[in-house]
Amino acid sequence: MTSVDEPARPNGRIRDAARTQAEILDVATQEFARAGYDGARVDEIAARTRTTKRMIYYYFGGKDQLFTAVLERAYGVIREAEQKLDVEHLDPVAAIRRLAELTLDHHEQHPDFIRLVSIENIHGAEHIAASERLAKIGSPALEVIRRILASGQESGLFTADVDAVDLHAMISSFCFFRVANRHTFGALFGRDLVDPARREHYRAMLGDMVIAYLTADRTTD
Repeated sequence: MTSVDEPARPNGRIRDAARTQAEILDVATQEFARAGYDGARVDEIAARTRTTKRMIYYYFGGKDQLFTAVLERAYGVIREAEQKLDVEHLDPVAAIRRLAELTLDHHEQHPDFIRLVSIENIHGAEHIAASERLAKIGSPALEVIRRILASGQESGLFTADVDAVDLHAMISSFCFFRVANRHTFGALFGRDLVDPARREHYRAMLGDMVIAYLTADRTTD
């Protein structure tokens, strides 16, 4: 990371560092989601914020580090929501439905997150792999799922032996597809997967799929 001395602030104005960084990340999120990593320009991000390109380099070090910071914050939002989910006072079926609904609602409300993840996949997850923070961010989400699975299996409500990572992938794939493929799916099949009138239908559909998977009889003769 290149060291950049803090630039002088125009007119002697004292800027709040946290607010400035948040503003940069807001605009950078929009720019990376719109133009992709390769197409996004730090000059454009600076022009749309009340700061300078040099200030962006001072806070983040460069384009690579800025994109990593955008990803860290984007993943942090969904992980924080998952950790705040109160599953201890719900029965396992209601708890896993609630977690699935939370994921569906988050992805629909944060289309930029879907675009950012798609862009990072194009780049082979190189920014995630290089981030210590992102390397650890998946564990809390899996811990929530493991607690729900354990409770469901102990109570006899969940009869299938299910891996937490597999279940996370199942929930995430449905929720991700709705937003990422909204336009192509709509063009091909004439249905908007993010139509507000069908939101409850898809929330129930996802929950039903998950519960069916957790209660399936996989015994063989």
